[in-house]
Amino acid sequence: MSLVGPGGVGKTRLAVRLATDLGRGFPDGAWLVELGELRDPALVAHAAIAALDLRDQVASEPLDLLVTHLRDAELLLVVDNCEHLLDAAAGLIAEVLRSAPGVRVIATSQAPLRVAGEHVLPVTPLALPSEPPAGAPPEPLDRLRSTEAVQLFVERAAAASGDFELTDANREAVVDLCRRLDGLPLAIELAAVRTRVLAPAQIRDRLGDRFALLDGGTRATLPRHQTLRATIEWSYGQLTAAERTLLSRLSVFVGRFTLDDVEAVCCYGDLPAARALELVSSLLDKSLLLTETAVGVAVYRLHESMREYARSLQPADGLETRWANHYLERCAQFGFEGRHRLVEWLAWAEPEVDNIRALLRQFADTGDVERGAALATSLIWFWVTRATTEGVRWLDELAPREASPWTAFARGFLAVLQSDPVVAVPVLDRGIAAARATDQPEVLCQLLAMAAIAAHVAGDRDSAERLLDEAAATSAGVDDVGSALMVHQARALNALQDGDFDAARSAAADGVGLSRRVGDLYSLTMMLVNQGYAALRSGNADEAERRFAEALPIARRIDDRVAQCYLLGGFASCAAAGREPQRAARLLGAAESLRVELGAIVNSGMAPALSSATESVRAALGPARSQKELLEGRNLGRDAALRLALREESPATAANGPLRKRETDVALLVADGLSNKEIGVRLFISERTVESHVRNILNKLGFNTRTQIAGWITASQE
Repeated sequence: MSLVGPGGVGKTRLAVRLATDLGRGFPDGAWLVELGELRDPALVAHAAIAALDLRDQVASEPLDLLVTHLRDAELLLVVDNCEHLLDAAAGLIAEVLRSAPGVRVIATSQAPLRVAGEHVLPVTPLALPSEPPAGAPPEPLDRLRSTEAVQLFVERAAAASGDFELTDANREAVVDLCRRLDGLPLAIELAAVRTRVLAPAQIRDRLGDRFALLDGGTRATLPRHQTLRATIEWSYGQLTAAERTLLSRLSVFVGRFTLDDVEAVCCYGDLPAARALELVSSLLDKSLLLTETAVGVAVYRLHESMREYARSLQPADGLETRWANHYLERCAQFGFEGRHRLVEWLAWAEPEVDNIRALLRQFADTGDVERGAALATSLIWFWVTRATTEGVRWLDELAPREASPWTAFARGFLAVLQSDPVVAVPVLDRGIAAARATDQPEVLCQLLAMAAIAAHVAGDRDSAERLLDEAAATSAGVDDVGSALMVHQARALNALQDGDFDAARSAAADGVGLSRRVGDLYSLTMMLVNQGYAALRSGNADEAERRFAEALPIARRIDDRVAQCYLLGGFASCAAAGREPQRAARLLGAAESLRVELGAIVNSGMAPALSSATESVRAALGPARSQKELLEGRNLGRDAALRLALREESPATAANGPLRKRETDVALLVADGLSNKEIGVRLFISERTVESHVRNILNKLGFNTRTQIAGWITASQE
């Protein structure tokens, strides 16, 4: 179903309300995909998988990941603000509906999507009070209060002023205002917030002057888009000079931004950074700015209609350059520090990604490949852990064939993660040549080590050995943590695949020690995985489980889904070796479910352990029961599976409750009294995602309050 109507008419509000009311009827809940801040149609599927808490970490295309995840799901998908990406949004929705019979979609747009099976529901403005016949008494106040437009005005006015009420004295002005604003929710909200300083009659008269300018003084009804613009212009005109300056400058941001961003980009000239908090607070009070929380940080955004208006007033004084330089500098810092402060930098990047994407698109469209490639390269840790196929796309579009050594390393790294030696080998070879020509031993060492892994994946073991020997020799001559870690990783991974488990354990142990000392969580996780699998294949399951038990909480903290998949398989193998066939079967099923969700392939160095575990489980349980337990594991949900691996107690797993995936973790933290913001920080997800999980929990359990969730958790523990 498509909710179609003009901007400001309340399509999003209606869609979210429908999702809240209807989501209870869907076992997998309701999910919101927001497209309003997206400008690149190629990224629509990326936005969808992010909204569904999926991860782009391997070679599968995002649309394929989405369809695979939704194929057997029963959920309601709300796709909001499709009008500027009609073809891409329609294509995604059509593919989802074709491939996932249990999924229902609500889309909001200013125009129909024209997808097969689409039901278009025009969204009209709020109902207005009827005109009483001549000589008839006025409508009773109670009836007026129940009229949609008046009800919204009174609610927003009361929230703004603290004591506003509809009375006989102000009823005429309120009704006139709602009629003049055509019942448009956004226009009514912007007017109502002014009751803090103006009476309804004053607001009506001042708005009347603005309408007269638009319609030339006639009494004809204004088109609705002009009504909204007039209201925005009037609201803008009520601001102080400093507030007007800041609002126009804020339109440079695409999507969300923080107070730090405001101070760095918008505060110059006659607007000092010291006033940023005061002015942002004032714009929030006037409903001209929206706020939310992402990973424990307050972020802001403009309503799309307000952003379009403010952008038309944007000064030509270098603001766009300040915005571009700000994100270039921040991303360069991410590239430099990301290895050692990965959690903090990923938390920064998540709410800022729309600005970063807009800047990448700007560089691509203007042919500024030098800065574009530098920006894409600096985001390597984001691409590795959050958006691998997107990183490949940007690097392929922006990086010239003769790219810098670091850009070649980034592209080769992503190709290795995607098990694509056909791309990785020549890209890394060009990077090696460039590093030699420019005498850059640190990047040369990392390129050589990564090329050794790529050559090994390609089956060229002679080249792999030669490259790794040169990488080790180069590393010995430089004092560089990244170089040393890359050599340790290449040695451990290649040795593991060759079956040289002593060499793999030795190299991984060196890597564990170094990565732990420097705080490199990504490398530490990978080294522990290598160390654990080498121990496992050497017959030491106890040591392997200790390594996996250290690695999994880290992989959970940085939300590295590929590592989690490998570790679930490792724990399954340990359980099989420890004569726990039921637990092993469930962990094998969970690992396979996550592998399919990711679109990943089984690492050749780990495959023998998984095959052995599968055979052991089948022998211990028999074909029928082993299949049943594998299916139980596939249906566990990722979070419940991680708890099973770590032997953590859970009162509400899929076996004894209706909650799935992150919902159980969220419910436990709700019961502990944590706010959505605190839960987001604890689980390393956005507050918006937490809100979706809480809504789904309430719907599934038939509850209305967080207190009821806490009571249910307590009862489950008894």
